[in-house]
Amino acid sequence: MIKKMGYHWHLRQSVATRLMFQTTDLVGPLAERGITLSREQVFRLVTRPPQRLSMYTLAALCDILDCQPGDLIDVRVVNEEIRKTADEALVRPLPTARPRSAVPKDYAQGPRAPASRTATGHSGPRDHRRHCLTALP
Repeated sequence: MIKKMGYHWHLRQSVATRLMFQTTDLVGPLAERGITLSREQVFRLVTRPPQRLSMYTLAALCDILDCQPGDLIDVRVVNEEIRKTADEALVRPLPTARPRSAVPKDYAQGPRAPASRTATGHSGPRDHRRHCLTALP
């Protein structure tokens, strides 16, 4: 079994214990510490676990909330089972199948039959451009 690490993000609870119930309450204090984030970015930072987080942003959040990084991040072990062969060599899980193309079958078969000509004698914008270019002196 391979040990996979995960984490739980506690920023929302930490902000609520400081009686800051709107995510926009963090925009000003972050800006005072040199971290310029939009309202939307702060909302995502509070409501979702971040995939990437600057150490400067983490330090600013700890300063604002008067806490330590361990108060915001709870590291956990997420176990992922992987099949083993008889000789105990690890075998990676098979990748999932890729979805098929969303292109319709008739479109993928090749060019369509030529469009019918209009009253002006050409079949569309390309033919019209060709006609106009040849008519120039």
